[in-house]
Amino acid sequence: MNLGLISFAGTATVLVAPTTERGPVTHAIDNLKLAQSTATGEGMFAALQSIESFSSVVGGAEGPPPARIVLMTDGKQTVPQDEYAPRGAFTAAVEAKDKGIPVSTISFGTSHGSVEIEGKEVPVPVDDPSMREIARLSGGDFYKAATAEELREVYASLGEQIGYETQDTDASRPWVVLGTLTLFGAAASSLVIGRRLPD
Repeated sequence: MNLGLISFAGTATVLVAPTTERGPVTHAIDNLKLAQSTATGEGMFAALQSIESFSSVVGGAEGPPPARIVLMTDGKQTVPQDEYAPRGAFTAAVEAKDKGIPVSTISFGTSHGSVEIEGKEVPVPVDDPSMREIARLSGGDFYKAATAEELREVYASLGEQIGYETQDTDASRPWVVLGTLTLFGAAASSLVIGRRLPD
């Protein structure tokens, strides 16, 4: 399975393009930094573009390989504030649905969560209704994780759903056994690796 990583705060950045190598993804997660703002829609559009670029290389006559976006965030979209704006999260979810790419959302944190950025306490209340709607609009699934342990359980569940099985097949169609998972989280997703959990 190919895995990519995109971070998003005020803007979105493709940290790792889809690859079967896990080292670069792990390294990128280890180096995530907290930042203000949450451009959820931009992150999703960046993921869709990354998948499209990857598919153009590995796709065959029967079309691109299957793909899925896993969106993890600990806060409400703030850039832009309107989720139906042209670059908003709901608009991106509808485009993902049109492209046949479901978005599984993981709401990480609590309604009263906060993080420390440059010595300043910043509230990051999760937005479960928006995460549910993104999943619904795109044809994906919604998951809630208020703690690091719950988050590990969610990833284990997703791994079982998204994992693939290797089978003997026509070597002229190598994409048949490929799955593409583009994983991205707000900069605050670095909390997963032991920085600071939401209160």
